[in-house]
Amino acid sequence: MTISPTTSASTSESIEPVALNVLLQACGQGNRLAFETLYRVTSGRLFGVCLQYLSDRAEAEEVLQEVYIAVWLKAETFDPRLAAAITWLATIARHKAIDRRRAQHRHEPLESISELPAQESVAGVFEAHRQSCQIDHCLETLGKDQQTYIRVAFFEGYSYAELAARHRIALGTMKSWIRRGLLQLRACLGL
Repeated sequence: MTISPTTSASTSESIEPVALNVLLQACGQGNRLAFETLYRVTSGRLFGVCLQYLSDRAEAEEVLQEVYIAVWLKAETFDPRLAAAITWLATIARHKAIDRRRAQHRHEPLESISELPAQESVAGVFEAHRQSCQIDHCLETLGKDQQTYIRVAFFEGYSYAELAARHRIALGTMKSWIRRGLLQLRACLGL
């Protein structure tokens, strides 16, 4: 059985980020009512993330279910000092969707990584655009090959082994290049 995203007017745009943090922390303490509320206010946006990577509604719904199972199991690890709740949730959704793509061996390029679901608030769109510009700026500080490998690995869902084989580079070398690039990105982004 799959769960469908909530499409009501109460989405993550209508709840303050601090309130989402509190809801997620309550989920980490086993509060089922908080989990239900968290689902109701975030499922539309997370469904959009899943759909963006999978392009199939039924698959996106299945992955969304996996996302919320992972959220319930991992909520106690959420730290609001490291990321906002919606960022933490969207990251889980993104990873689950990419894992599904990889499992299906689908590596066609995505239409646009920067497209956001329609229910996004103006402030959310602005913040996402700002973060996207900052990430693009930081990616440009890397060497051309590192930029390419990181973009393909994280935006198209290729594994390190697939990248190494595709570019005829030793797997260890590929992992090292990407790791060093990610460390540079982290420093540039101030994380």
